[in-house]
Formats: sequence, structure tokens, C-alpha cells
Amino acid sequence: MPGSKEHPGGSGSLDDALSVALADTVRGTGASIGGLYLIEEAEPVLRLVALCGLPLAFSAPWQRLPLTAPVPVADAIHDDTLVSIAGQEEMARRYPRAAAVLPYPFALAAVPLTGVRRSWGGLVLMWPAGRPRRISPRERGHITSSARRMARLLDDAPRPPALPDQPRVVPVDATRHPAQTGLAAADYLERLPEGAAALDLEGRITFVTATAARLLGRTADRLLGTRPWQSLPWLDDPVYEDHYRTALVSRAPVSFTALRPPDQPLTFELYPDTSGISVRVLPSAEHDEAPPQPAGARQPVVAPTGRLYQLVHLAAALTESVTVRDLVALITHQILPAFGAQGLVLSGVDAGRLKITGYHGYPAEVMERLDALSLDTDLTPAGQVLASGTPAFFADPAELAASYPDAPQISGKQAWAFLPLIISGRPVGCCILSYARPHTFTADERAVLTSLSGLIAQALDRARLYDTKHRLVHELQRALLPRALPRLPGLDVAARYLPAGHGTEVGGDFFDVLRLDDTTAAAVIGDVEGHSVAAALMGQVRTAIHAHATAGAAPGQVLARTNRLLADLDSELLVSCLYVHLDLSRGQASFANAGHVPPLLRHARHPAAVLDVEPGPLLGIDTGDDYPVTTVPLLPGTTLALYTDGLVELPGSDVTRTTTDLAGHLDAADGHDLERLIDRLVRHTTPTGRHTDDIAVLLLRASRLRDEPA
Repeated sequence: MPGSKEHPGGSGSLDDALSVALADTVRGTGASIGGLYLIEEAEPVLRLVALCGLPLAFSAPWQRLPLTAPVPVADAIHDDTLVSIAGQEEMARRYPRAAAVLPYPFALAAVPLTGVRRSWGGLVLMWPAGRPRRISPRERGHITSSARRMARLLDDAPRPPALPDQPRVVPVDATRHPAQTGLAAADYLERLPEGAAALDLEGRITFVTATAARLLGRTADRLLGTRPWQSLPWLDDPVYEDHYRTALVSRAPVSFTALRPPDQPLTFELYPDTSGISVRVLPSAEHDEAPPQPAGARQPVVAPTGRLYQLVHLAAALTESVTVRDLVALITHQILPAFGAQGLVLSGVDAGRLKITGYHGYPAEVMERLDALSLDTDLTPAGQVLASGTPAFFADPAELAASYPDAPQISGKQAWAFLPLIISGRPVGCCILSYARPHTFTADERAVLTSLSGLIAQALDRARLYDTKHRLVHELQRALLPRALPRLPGLDVAARYLPAGHGTEVGGDFFDVLRLDDTTAAAVIGDVEGHSVAAALMGQVRTAIHAHATAGAAPGQVLARTNRLLADLDSELLVSCLYVHLDLSRGQASFANAGHVPPLLRHARHPAAVLDVEPGPLLGIDTGDDYPVTTVPLLPGTTLALYTDGLVELPGSDVTRTTTDLAGHLDAADGHDLERLIDRLVRHTTPTGRHTDDIAVLLLRASRLRDEPA
């Protein structure tokens, strides 16, 4: 891939091996298109690193995707399963945003690249429209085995691969026909009464007969190397370019009629395969096209079909961005590449100033200088475009310096688009796209960017409101959880609370560790069902457990008395809870369980396992019974893992299997640093960082007391 060094065992050889594996998979499965995505850990996003069977330009909307994007490959990685789309109708139903950008008949499969210790990314395959609607078990086995092969290549590499700025285009290397004499083939085609031409996968004309050139009204030398909709003005219409895209993606023949001025309708028949498109050009007796334009009439300015689909894609993506961080990432990874820009500054209006909420492509010190500028500043045109509501475009530093002489020296950029973000006449911010080199903005670009500015404004307004609510919720959640865990000789403790990815409600997960005396402690973890009012109930549960534990109640009595309190409150909410009494001097741990997921135990001399703790009813169900108690040895070096169900209840997974697998990972991981051990456990079950439920983890490790013999 670009920028990688070719040496044995290095990223170059790994890139080559992955490219070969991708081409083999496309051929072996009969697919027409293949794409390989790898996870970029820093963001995290999916990066398209290799592409097979499509031009690079087609992949622009798909080169960088958030792991939370509503697309098949992201779902395949998240659920660790193969996602199959039988056709256009199913794509529109399950993934409407993707269907809007790819409105072509094709079938698709996406499969994760699951390695030994992590998820590397995903593989996407697409088939022509005529393929059977469902993947057979044999095909499924071939696809998943190909994905495992790629994952092994990544597992065995000495270092993770370097991710390229642009995906590598991998040839399919389909079997070619025996070579024929070029002159004989050309003579054969010239004798036919119809025209013949050939396009490569990029849409460029690579061959044209004299008959086709005559019918098209251009000499062959003016057609070769061009795209028809660029060299023939009467084909410069999104409808005609879309026929080419349909043939390329669906790999199915396409026929259409176009009117060559002044009055000659021509029929074009497109026959695609993995190497390009063969085109027949025939005079048509039918005249189904619109009447010719009057002399001197101007044709409407239209955007290329690719840009129109890209605009639909970007508009849909903007409506789905949730946080300001999501919005900045979307603009950075999709809007900037779509318009060839390299820099971004996104500012929000706050008390008469422009507060920078996100940026890309600028040094931090430049942003510090530009942050919190007054709306009437003369350093940038941002205030002026907000006052007028009209975007401003500057093709080079001279244009900008004419009105704002200090602006070019601040950033070092060479061209700018200043887009006012306004909702119902109310300014909410400014979006600046910038270029490393001078850039002339076409009428098409100005129109599309102006349209996008309204969508960006709405997305920014929603995102700022969401972030404000989420911050308040997070602060409330932190206030309900212990600020610090007590220190106790002979016991090491670490805890983590991870709220669900999106949401503005307080979660119900809680944990606590109580120091009872110098050698005993209590640990508790639980989950209040639902959200919203769960916060108040969580506080009451923690207070009740704390009171009963410090009063010296046995583990079963602590839960039984707390249960009676909740039943009296009649809250209609239920609570799962696991309570542990730790006696470090006697070396034992006693558990009482109110319907909570079982803990994990790793002894220094035995494999980690799921601890079989007899459960009682959930808190809030008054049965009048006590909770059974399970006691186990707590020898030095023993690690206990308490957690909530968000860690193991994953979509499409069996909880028992996930829990057992988590115990195995606890056994294999280095447990010396408990904070890092929590990181590994969470990353093991949610490798993409996406989780739909809150997660709480509490680790307890017994160590030797000072007065104990070594």
C-alpha cells in the first residue's frame, strides 16, 4: 500500500498477502466486487484498505466509516457474524442510507475478521443481480474460511499493518481469452453496421470503431481516453452516467436510448464483466427522448451522478450524527474528502463569540489563537458570513487577504469555504473547509456546500444539546457512584463504570466497596432495571446495603433486609445484586446473590472459572425467604471479578458461552495490574467499543497480610 516498505515480514508483504487473499476470495465466491476493511484503533473507524472490482472513485463515501455506522460491515463486526443482503429491496429495508447511495440491483455479504485476541475488521463481497437470493451453507463456509485466513495473516504479522490514505485497487486477474490478431478483430468489428466501443472500469473509452465514432459525432482520437459524459455534451446528464454505474455494480447488461442533437436517437447496450464494459451503439428508430432544445437555449447545470449520490449519503449521515465529536468525525472523514479539502474548523456561537468545537488539519496553537473570537472579528470572515447568512469562498490567499489581511498568515492554508450555520434565522455556528493549495470553487461545489451548510447547522445544534444533557447525566452518575474505593491491607481493588454508547438517561448499574474493620470488607455490585427513575432507586439500594453491612448483618440478611425495604417502597422496579463479605484474616469470601450474573474466580494455582453461587430472587420481590450464602476460600493471589450483565449479554450471543469465554480470558490475561485487566476484559467482549447497555466491573484480589508468614 502507499507509503509501506516492501521487506520480508514487513507491512508491504502483509499488504500483498491480504490483496492476494481478497482477489482469491472474489474469484472463489463468484463475487464481482470485494472490499477489505481494517479497524483504525485511534478513532475508532473502519478504513477501506483494499478494493477489488470497482473504480477508486466509487469508494469515496465508503473509505472511512464509524464503527457505529448503519452499514452491513459494521454490524457484522459488532455482532461477530455474517450479514447477508439478498437484494435491493432488503438493502432498502435494513440499511436505507446505504441503499440511497447504491440504488443498484446486487447481493451483498459482510463478514468480520475475528482474530485470536481481537477483531481486525471486516470483508465485504458483492454479487451481480442474477445471483441466487440466499447464500448456501457451502458459500457461507467459503466466505467465513476466507475471512479466517485474512485474520490469521493479521494475527501472525509482527506488527499491525499501516493503514493507507487511499485503498489499494486489487485486480481480479480473471482468465483471459487466447490472444487474437488485433487487426483481424478490428476489421471484423468495422464490417458490422453497428458501432462498438469499450470502457474500462473507470468509465474511460479504451476502444472505438469508426462506425461508433461517426454515430457519436466525434473522431476516434477525440474519444479515446475520455469518459462519454465528459467528451459528448449531449450525454452529460446524470441519467446516462447512472446507466454506466448500474452496469458496473450489478454486472448486468443495461440498455438505454439517448438523443444525439439535433434529432438522432441512439441506443446504447452495455455488457459488463470484471475487466470493463463492451458497448454496442445502434441508430434507434424510436424517439423516446425529450424534444431538442431551441437554438441558444442553455442546458441546466447538473452535478455528476456520483456527487448526487454522495450528497444523499452525506445528508443521511448528518441526520444520524449524535454528538459533536460524531459530527466532527463525519465532516473530517466524509465531507472533506468529497470536496478535496484538507482542513476543518467547526465553531459554535456562544455568548457573542465563536467557540471552536472541533477541528482537523491545524496545529493546536493556531486553534488556541482563533478560539473564542468575537463575532465582529476581522481576523476571519466567519462573523461576516454569519451576519449576512451567505457563504464566502476564497480561491487563494490573495482573495482572502484583500478583505482580511491577517487571515492567511494565521493558518497557512491556501483556499477556504466559510459556511454559515443558521437555523430559522438564528446563527448557531460556522463551518470552515480549507485547502492546502489554491482551489477554484465550481458552481456545483458552491451549490452543494451551501445546501450542506443547513444540514450541518441542524446537526450541530442537536449535537450540542445532546452533549449538554449527556454531560449533566454523566456528572449525576458519577455523584451516585463512589468517588474512591477504600484501601485495605491484603486487598487490591479496581473498578470501572462504562455508560452505554449513546443516551441521556442515568444508568442503573452500581458498585461499592465497604471497609468493615481492619481485616474484613464488603463488596457489592448491582443493576436497577431500566433508566430514568433508576438513579433514585440505586441510591436507596446502596444506602440500605451500606447500613445493614456496617451493622454486622450476615450476607444473606443484608440482601433480605434490603429486599423488604424495596418491596415496601413499591417502586415496581427490580434490582439484581451480588453481595460479597471478605474475611481476609480467615481467607474466605461469602456470597449472597439476588438474581445477578455469577462472578468469576481465578486462583493462583487453578484455572479461572465461573463461580457457582446459588441465586435468590431479585430485590423488589418480597418472598419472605432469606438469601442462600456460598462461601469459598480466598487465598493470597485469588482474583474475583464482579460485573453487570452489559459485559456478557451481547446481541446474537449466548450468555453462558460468553461468560465461560470471559473466564478463560481472565485466566490467560496478566492480572498484575487490575486496571489493565479491566481494559482487557472489556475489550475482549466488546472489541469495537460499542455496547448498548451500561457496564460495571469490580475486581478484587487478595494479597498476603503483613503479619502472615511468607
